[in-house]
Amino acid sequence: MPLDNLGDTFSEATKATVQAFQRTRGLEITGVVDSTTWSRLLEAGWGLGDRLLYLVKPYLRGDDVAELQVRLSQLGFDPGRVDGVFGPLLDRALSEFQRNCGLESNGTLTQRTLVELRRFSPFTDRTLVSEARDEAGFAQTQRGPIIVWGRSPLTQTIAQRLPYVDADEIRATWGVEELASYANSVGALGVIALSEQDDWNGVHLHYWSSYQSYSHRGEQLASAVANAISRDDIGLRVEVTGMAVPILRETQMTTLHVEHGALNAKESRLLTEAISAAIRDFFHS
Repeated sequence: MPLDNLGDTFSEATKATVQAFQRTRGLEITGVVDSTTWSRLLEAGWGLGDRLLYLVKPYLRGDDVAELQVRLSQLGFDPGRVDGVFGPLLDRALSEFQRNCGLESNGTLTQRTLVELRRFSPFTDRTLVSEARDEAGFAQTQRGPIIVWGRSPLTQTIAQRLPYVDADEIRATWGVEELASYANSVGALGVIALSEQDDWNGVHLHYWSSYQSYSHRGEQLASAVANAISRDDIGLRVEVTGMAVPILRETQMTTLHVEHGALNAKESRLLTEAISAAIRDFFHS
């Protein structure tokens, strides 16, 4: 239903529209306009060419940034994954495109750069170079630790079973942005984020997926963990879903978001063993 026809009352129709938007953005489908949903709504209002795009902190975010990433990636310039965030990789890819076009290589999407970008953009969909590199395994250049983080009784027990791990309990109080900034700065090999949801049943495994991009390695890791849980016959229902919740969007490395319900002692032990073994094999085989 078009937003113009919803009126000024938050009705069931409005809730359904919010849920539909959350679904397209890989967010938790609640129908509630929380801070994350609101920020994504604002980002959706930007079209390519509506504003100058360049590297600045805090990073510019929006659908225009995502479209720029897609267009450059289709042309063979690697801006990293398509996440709608104008970071250093996009700055470098845009500068390389400008240099190839004989333009001033300043990493700023000016009108002149946009004209050239549209002129060279393909009329049909092409494989994104960032996707091809991720699928081939070339995008995984981090050599830092595996960071295990989150408010879950499994956090420390899983961390104790992994080699070269960073699970300092002081970071348990950090928010997503602070944790992601730290993980990116140390070049973490991977991030495992865990949370317990008392009203949930089973285990939900999430990897990055949004816009026209998803993490091949994230999906592979989530699938490996799901297979390990199922193979060990723990008796818990397992779901694997691509999402774009903040912890998956803000971290640049392979990240797995694990959400689980309340567990008894046996379930905790078996789940810890299955998850840690799958993660260890995935990163260190």
